[in-house]
Amino acid sequence: MGSGKVTDWQGKHVTVAGLGVSGIPAAKALHARGASVTVVNDGDDARAREQAAELEALGVTVRLGDGATLPEGTELVVTAPGWKPDKPLFAAARAAGLEIWGDVELAWRLRGPDAAPWLAITGTNGKTTTTQMLASILKAAGLRTAAVGNIGVSLLDAVLGDEQYDVLAVELSSYQLHWAPSLRAHSAAVLNLAPDHLDWHGSMEAYAADKGRIYEGNRVACVYNVADKATEDLVREADVEEGCRAVGFTLGAPGPSQLGVVDGILVDRAFVENRHKNAQELAEISDVNPPAPHNIANALAAAALARAFGVPPKAVRDGLRAFTPDAHRIAHVADVDGVAYVDDSKATNTHAAEASLAAYESIVWIAGGLAKGASFDELVAKSAKRLRAVVLIGADRALIREALARHAPEVPVVDLDRTDTGAMLQAVTEAKRLAQPGDTVLLAPACASMDMFTNYNKRGDAFAEAVRELGS
Repeated sequence: MGSGKVTDWQGKHVTVAGLGVSGIPAAKALHARGASVTVVNDGDDARAREQAAELEALGVTVRLGDGATLPEGTELVVTAPGWKPDKPLFAAARAAGLEIWGDVELAWRLRGPDAAPWLAITGTNGKTTTTQMLASILKAAGLRTAAVGNIGVSLLDAVLGDEQYDVLAVELSSYQLHWAPSLRAHSAAVLNLAPDHLDWHGSMEAYAADKGRIYEGNRVACVYNVADKATEDLVREADVEEGCRAVGFTLGAPGPSQLGVVDGILVDRAFVENRHKNAQELAEISDVNPPAPHNIANALAAAALARAFGVPPKAVRDGLRAFTPDAHRIAHVADVDGVAYVDDSKATNTHAAEASLAAYESIVWIAGGLAKGASFDELVAKSAKRLRAVVLIGADRALIREALARHAPEVPVVDLDRTDTGAMLQAVTEAKRLAQPGDTVLLAPACASMDMFTNYNKRGDAFAEAVRELGS
């Protein structure tokens, strides 16, 4: 099938791995183009049976409860991004010499000849916020755009829908990039790199390599984080189009070909005439919401991609002003008795929690949950001087408690051994007791939520509810 477009799907036997949010649109899109589609799915529950019935009514074959065997006659496999590369189905596909595409690869191949270019964003943390900021800036410039990919609208729906776009702001996970060999963005950014999803990728090297795929074939700019050398290394290794530039973003004063901060102002020294002498003001730090350091970095990365696409400075400022972050991302819930309560339930790994802790001076930290194989020594060592006290919840809290004993032995720790629905109220009550006026009580768990809550949203909601209960 090569890397060119597949124009004739008629009768082509395609196996789609996984139902889910990407599998169903993929199966429908391929079936509509005349492919003979078989969907295989590990699970066989009520929800899967309902989804299967919907697809079977269209004429798609669905096989539930067996995601391991490659259907007879398969010519191509299209997988949901979450399926791990070591699954038997993929081993069988590789042995048969078949290509394996993810939903992003499929969307890329199904784009029309006049399709909107992609500005692509990946990184361990900050992807969604940066992608939404970018979309806000592009809209402020009068461009027809949407934030798509790993968030909101499925890429397939965006590419195949009736809506005409000038440019797309595309969030891509390491899983999606792993399965997208021919993707070529207009410009792309890797925001940061920290150990995450190593159980899926197998090693930090493999994880970084998948993130780095986003730079392959970039036309105008590869945007990297000056403070995170690993992102710059990925730019160096990438095979890009002639004339594509490396553009750094930094919280310090920018050098030539960088965006950065000078006296509270976001400035561009990359997309200006004579960048060795000139700098262009883009926005003020107060235009970024919230103005926490890592979020200013997100804003600079979004601005760099927008500027690479030719967006004027005023649109950067207007777009950042118009942007409001999603819930549970450093969301200020309330002030109670001179103490600020902040919900960053989205900080589901140590890297995100570290950025969150760096935004405040004196913190009562609520942490814990499912560690996903992480270690907490570096996080605690870096943040120890900011901690007034710590309240621990969740299944793997002992790992954080041990790191605290090693690196912050003088910080008081409350260890809550309960996982029922009242646990969060007790955690917030304990935090209130330990906090002093001027402190921030920060929910930045550094862990996943599924041991106690359906997802990080529910965990954040429980925190906000507990704070309101205290306040009343």
